[in-house]
Amino acid sequence: MRTSLLGRTGATVSSLGLGTWQLGADWGEVTEADARAVLDAAVESGVTLFDTADAYGDGRSEQLIADYLHDRPDASVFVATKMGRRVEQVPENYSTENFRAWTERSRRNLRVDTLDLVQLHCPPTSVYAMDRVYDDLDQLVDEGAIANYGVSVERVDEALTAMERPNLASVQIIINAFRLKPLETVLPLAVERGIGIIARVPLASGLLSGKYTRETVFAENDHRTYNRDGSAFDIGETFSGVDYEAGVTAAAEFSALAEEHGLAPSTAALAWLTQLPGVSTVIPGARSPEQARANAAAGEVDDLSPAFHARVVELYDRYFRAAIHERW
Repeated sequence: MRTSLLGRTGATVSSLGLGTWQLGADWGEVTEADARAVLDAAVESGVTLFDTADAYGDGRSEQLIADYLHDRPDASVFVATKMGRRVEQVPENYSTENFRAWTERSRRNLRVDTLDLVQLHCPPTSVYAMDRVYDDLDQLVDEGAIANYGVSVERVDEALTAMERPNLASVQIIINAFRLKPLETVLPLAVERGIGIIARVPLASGLLSGKYTRETVFAENDHRTYNRDGSAFDIGETFSGVDYEAGVTAAAEFSALAEEHGLAPSTAALAWLTQLPGVSTVIPGARSPEQARANAAAGEVDDLSPAFHARVVELYDRYFRAAIHERW
């Protein structure tokens, strides 16, 4: 497994982490036993970063991680959590009082004194520019409640605003073969300033696995059903905001490209991301141990060629640039 420095946290983490949104049962029902099996498979495959949030299952994901790590004291895992999505999304809710309450709740859920990394969870755009927000976060670091803080963003401009702050450790942002805008400015600036980049939605909600067709049906409580129109949260979080039918067509072409290089589509998509300059770690989710192991294996793939990258860009330009590039 390749490893990278996670920006200003100073922590070395696996190039493939594990996203745990699905463990909160927001992608269909996941039992505790199934969740523990996924966590175990990831750790046994070399994964050393779990990404979670206080909103995933209203704390269930954090609690499952805490229980697992309590039973696996030998596992050395960096846990990145997020806060802010359990309240109405207005700037005034990102207050000193709420930061303290949310941080304390995550400390209890994760059963730790100091949280490794707390990220603002895609707050309203104006929050990224508020001096008081960063003063509060600095204070929580000084008090030992959190070791590091970062932001999770929907848009490139939000990332660039936050990256001006001297103590920002990391930025979590959607990057995948169907979402290339962060490659233009966010990744180069991260390299220049030593800020960690956590790439999320790396498979475009599964589109890049090449397994979906126009007839695929997702569970009613799966966000790929209920948020396809963006009614629950930013539509960019579901299939990266691309039109589903166009995504299926483009995914078939990506699958063919992967197969030309002797790789499964999801492996190629994840490996390509881990090899982008500036990306610290990539956080695919997993619904089964087999999927967790397959995802982690992408961290061992040899360097892909410039020609592969050029084909990815051409695919994006042809199918998606006009529709989504300026939106996010």
